[in-house]
Formats: sequence, C-alpha cells, structure tokens
Amino acid sequence: MTTRRRRGRLVLVGTVLVDLVLPVPALPPRGGDVIAGDARFVVGGGYYVLSAAVEAGMWAAYAGRHGRGPMSDRVRAALAAIGVEALLPPESDGDTGVCVTLVEPDGERTFVTHPGVEASLDAATLAALEVHADDVVYVSGYDLAYPVSGPAIATWIATCLPESAGLVLDPGPLVVDIPATVLAPALQRCTLLTLNRREALLLTGQDDAVEVAAALGDRLASAALLVVRDGARGAAVTGAGLGEEVRTVPADPVKVIDTTGAGDVHTGTLIAALAAGLDPAAAVGRANIAAAGLVAGRR
Repeated sequence: MTTRRRRGRLVLVGTVLVDLVLPVPALPPRGGDVIAGDARFVVGGGYYVLSAAVEAGMWAAYAGRHGRGPMSDRVRAALAAIGVEALLPPESDGDTGVCVTLVEPDGERTFVTHPGVEASLDAATLAALEVHADDVVYVSGYDLAYPVSGPAIATWIATCLPESAGLVLDPGPLVVDIPATVLAPALQRCTLLTLNRREALLLTGQDDAVEVAAALGDRLASAALLVVRDGARGAAVTGAGLGEEVRTVPADPVKVIDTTGAGDVHTGTLIAALAAGLDPAAAVGRANIAAAGLVAGRR
C-alpha cells in the first residue's frame, strides 16, 4: 500500500540495470552445463531501492546514466511506471548493462554482471546535479568499485553534497574491491551505513554491529546509523544516538523463493521509514517485513 508522500527525495546515484534471471537446480561445475527454468528479464540493481522507497511513500529520482537500446528502454519504462524521474538524459555511447542472475532452489543467487553506460558516471555530470538540502542520496559499493564512477562519486560526496542532505551507503559484496581513497569519503560522510553480515566481515573482520562500529572507528561519521542485516534472522541497528546500545529486530519466518533484491528492498524501505520519522528499531522492523515479502514472492 502506498502511503502519503513526504518532503525530500531519495536520489539514487549509480546503477539501475537489467537482470536476466535464470532459475537453476544447482550451479554448474567449472566447464559444465545446467538447464535453467523459465528465463525472465527484470529491471534490477538500484531499481529495487527506488521502488521500495516509492511504495513506502517517498519521492524518488534516478541520477544514474542510461543509454540508447533495448535495455535502457526497459529501465526508463520501469522507472516511469513507478513515478521515478530520470534526472539525466539518455546517453548515445551505449546501452544499459545486464546482470545474469542464477537462482538456486533455496533462493540463493549468484551474479555475473556486464556493466553498461551506467558504470561511467563522470565528475562533470555529477557536478551538474541539483541535490536539495532535504534529499537523501543513496550510493552503492558497486558504483564505488567502478574505475570511472567510483572516484567521481567520492569527489562529489566530499565537495558538492549539501551538508544537510542525508547519505546512505550500502557497500555491497564488492566492498573489498573499492579503493580506500574512494571508500573513505563515503564512510566519513554517510548518515546511514547498511550492509549484511558477510559484507561486514569483509569490511571489518567483525559481524556484530557494535564491533563493526568500533572497527570502523573514526572512519565512520559519529552521527551515522549502522544497520547489519542478517537475512532470516532480521537485522541489528546501532549508532546515531543509540551509543553502544544494539537493538536487534527479528524477522518473521517465510518460505524463501528468491533472495534477489532483498537487501535493496530492505534499504529502500528503511530510508523511507526513517524519513517518515520512525525511530531506528521501528524503521528496521518495517524494512524486515518488506524484505521478507520480496523473498517469499509476495511483491
């Protein structure tokens, strides 16, 4: 159910691409083969974040690149269908990228990504973006890991982002591939850091929320909220006025169909809930419900 719109927007800086989803009985061995079930193209990446925020009642805009071609056409149509404005015009130097997504029977997914024009967001394009003081900007680790987009986004965060705007960082599974000089400005500026347990371990060697915060030390803004997602077990939240207190918010058990996009839906819902004024634990609880609905095939 879509609720009343609120002031401020979610502005996604980075990647919306197209997923080719292939259900498989198991991953093939190296050099092997496997017969997939029904294949389908779906718009993914940051689209899950945007659509979840919109469904939760927040205005949203896409500030990433999109090109000319069948994949870019799919992206623009999907964004338009949920009322999300594409802030940049179509680029003529290529098409939007594709991610091959292999989904096993237990819902686990494996990605192979072929980036397109969305991976080359340059400094000049970012500098021309108009971000409002009450906006919340979302940045993904995928984009920080790209050789063109990463340094450009890091510089833009440090020099152009309005002081009062929020910054949400989800470092994602490529967290260890993000150059330290790119990751540092994002961590230092972010108002919300959200990641799953595996990503927390890769980033800090810890997976407990308080220990993750301690391991990050002064690399993370002192006022930042930290959320560590733990799949079916829910999520833990600390920071941003909670001090060393950790609030663990359980998730309701569901039958898992497909986990693709679960973290992104969690994040988009969380952003909208915090923007609506919910306290951190209540916002995480709402996000847990939305993510559970996605993996159970109810979205």
